[in-house]
Amino acid sequence: MRAVRGAGVLVRHELRLLVSLVLWLARRTHGVGSGTPFGYARGHGAVMFGFAFVCVVETVVMSVLLLDWPTVHAVVLFLDVYTVVIVVALHAANVVRPHVLDPDSGMLRIRRAIHVDLRIPLERIASVRRELRMSHERADSELNVEVGSQTTVTLELAEPVTHVTFFGRRRDVRVVRLHADEPDALVRALAAGRREAAERAARGRGAAPYPGG
Repeated sequence: MRAVRGAGVLVRHELRLLVSLVLWLARRTHGVGSGTPFGYARGHGAVMFGFAFVCVVETVVMSVLLLDWPTVHAVVLFLDVYTVVIVVALHAANVVRPHVLDPDSGMLRIRRAIHVDLRIPLERIASVRRELRMSHERADSELNVEVGSQTTVTLELAEPVTHVTFFGRRRDVRVVRLHADEPDALVRALAAGRREAAERAARGRGAAPYPGG
């Protein structure tokens, strides 16, 4: 049963990658709506396309070497071409699924391709700061959403949020580190979004407005 469930997860993973590739080719994004997108794939695309180029070279070489074995040639060619498609689709998923800040719904959505999708209510963010980190140690209550082994923004939460891993394991996190192409803009937008959310909540309670960022 566990193997069947794992296979189903992998199939959904690849289908979502292929959908992301279609969206990328159509120059569309996923799940942004009325929010403000913040990309994180800039600079990392060169690495992905470099890897795709290596895969293309390997495909050509193997096609030449296996010309005398047509069945093996067909199987290996299919696998090699599919690998190239998946590599490009991974880059596409990073592009079409940006982080999204939506003050109207009071939510920050943190994503990385199709592997991470975490929603954080703005009122749960205790502090946000610009912080460049190139190495990360694993901790039970922390989530590091790295791109190219680095993060540029750190969020500390007043209340934990639940992160669901790729294979469905749930854990509560109180510190979230993420990468953004424009971290200063994201930090400023989060400060403004937190003020708006707090002022709406204060008006609803008839309390004094939010004093600052």
